[in-house]
Amino acid sequence: MEALLTHVLREADRALVLAQRLLQQITHAPEIEEDMALSNLALDLIGQARVLYTYAGEIEGLGHDEDHFAYWRAPEEFLHPRLVEQPNTDFAHVIVRQYLHDAYALLYWQAMVDSVDTTLAALAAKSQKETAYHLRHSRGWVLRLGDGNDESHRRMQAALDRLLPFSGDMFRYGRDDEQLVATDVTPHPIELVNQWFPLVKATFVEATLTVHQEGVVVVGGPDPGHADDFVDLIAEMQGLARAHPGASW
Repeated sequence: MEALLTHVLREADRALVLAQRLLQQITHAPEIEEDMALSNLALDLIGQARVLYTYAGEIEGLGHDEDHFAYWRAPEEFLHPRLVEQPNTDFAHVIVRQYLHDAYALLYWQAMVDSVDTTLAALAAKSQKETAYHLRHSRGWVLRLGDGNDESHRRMQAALDRLLPFSGDMFRYGRDDEQLVATDVTPHPIELVNQWFPLVKATFVEATLTVHQEGVVVVGGPDPGHADDFVDLIAEMQGLARAHPGASW
């Protein structure tokens, strides 16, 4: 059960942390409609995280609810891939980060529909529909900005060069994960990355951007930890709950 708990928390943290980054971008998007779109993406991700955190509490069996996992863990306890915590340097970074994530998330949820874990399979059936929209949205912006004017192209190329190396964390595969793959709970990360990299590379090439990597290495071993930017992000997210513990509305 420890392997399943780690996996569930990893995917929940992925969704929650990215949602928090998106919410930081509200009112900074290039158009009002995009502010609304980013808000909706964040709400979908928070919804996914809530289900996963609730399930994590059931697996753990210590009486912890979704608020505990979101608000009462220290930064070093979060298990998300480093890609989703990367700061909103500019709108190009927001879009490239989102597209790299969405391409992974859709493949992940599509595979999880066939999981023997009925809770995860049911969430996947709903989440794959939401994520398909997310991917259409972020891909559209990649093409629009990458093949736009000289300035948008330059910023998109800089964002791609900066963020693509973080993508391997999404496919993290340790010894505990082998058990989940062997029992058909989760897909093998190699299967996902073999679909993911050609997909994202084709989109970036269509957007006239240059992909300087020949592939993405599936990451194993210990979690590399998080940057100071993430510590600040989590402090901002947890501030109200920690200032008023046990409060209700």
